[in-house]
Amino acid sequence: MRTRTLLTLAGTVAALTLPLAGPASAADGAVLTTGSVGGTAVAAGEVLTAPLASGTAATFYSSATGTSGISCTSSQFTAAVTDNPSAPGTATESVSAHTFNAASCTTNVVGVLGVTSITVNNLPYSSAVGSDGSVTVTPAAGSTIQTTVVLRTLLGSINCVYQAPSLAGTASNADNTINFAAAQFTKVSGSSLCFANGYFTAKYAPVTSSGEAVYVN
Repeated sequence: MRTRTLLTLAGTVAALTLPLAGPASAADGAVLTTGSVGGTAVAAGEVLTAPLASGTAATFYSSATGTSGISCTSSQFTAAVTDNPSAPGTATESVSAHTFNAASCTTNVVGVLGVTSITVNNLPYSSAVGSDGSVTVTPAAGSTIQTTVVLRTLLGSINCVYQAPSLAGTASNADNTINFAAAQFTKVSGSSLCFANGYFTAKYAPVTSSGEAVYVN
């Protein structure tokens, strides 16, 4: 099995965090800091990473409230900070990778035996992280957020390709997380075993830069 990039889901995706009860305003401080709220500003070019939160799974289900689809217990995103202005404001990042270990993925879709790979296409994506904890992931101009899922079936491998114009997430300083909740993708190609819509849910934590937790101000 190989580890490939997936969504955000596209991507994968994105990176950061917000205060538990609302944005933390630090006079003359940057939007993104390490160590603590109002701590050391994250410099442009610094790389942020985060695995799935311990004990959680990234899921790609056929409906927003259902449980039929794919579940993976190993995933990580990587993003480089491109701008980190004073707070309150909006920091920007370039999401270069969003990986899913196919060996950690299971599926309960009828007729599907397993997951060969999940790949987030069209990287890099841009991520905007606001002082209010909002996270928005967008593709390059003229492109789209796209994920290709390769499944094993009794009749061989099938490719399921899903797209979304953008992804919205939230962040929390309580546990240095970034969350996606039922972010919707639409199937653009694939067999009838590929569900028409895919809903991506995942919690990544902790978001870190050079080993230090990242906070949003």
